[in-house]
Amino acid sequence: MSTLRIGDKAPAFEAVDQDGNPISLQDYSGKKLVLYFYPKDDTPGCTAEACNLRDNYTLLLKKGYEIVGVSADDERSHKKFIEKYVLPFPLLADKDKKILMAYGAWGKKNLYGKEYDGILRTTYVISEKGIIEKIFSKVDTKNHTEQILGDRS
Repeated sequence: MSTLRIGDKAPAFEAVDQDGNPISLQDYSGKKLVLYFYPKDDTPGCTAEACNLRDNYTLLLKKGYEIVGVSADDERSHKKFIEKYVLPFPLLADKDKKILMAYGAWGKKNLYGKEYDGILRTTYVISEKGIIEKIFSKVDTKNHTEQILGDRS
């Protein structure tokens, strides 16, 4: 598992989105990117986070941010999630967990005293030059845009 820090070069990635289109970090060169990792499509916390970003999408675009979500769900699941909640940004299918591992978003979790491996909800803000500017490991799913813009970690 990677331990990335602010100031590090963001790991390169490539995966397919909900429509099977390849998307890579390089596609966002020259743009600020909010790359967010979430556990599962259409679950309460993940839906709250996606809808908060959706509801503030125009504001984020005006501030120069692009948004990409990543989970281990497949393209079909992502497509249903996007259609159900009218999400305006792509969701990447990281079924082999390569991106999750590269960004340290896969690791030990604890639920009701049981430890297991899973997706760690994490967001990275990546600069136009591919440098990590912000990392949110304690994501406020209902107010995530405010965290990103207000720099509340």
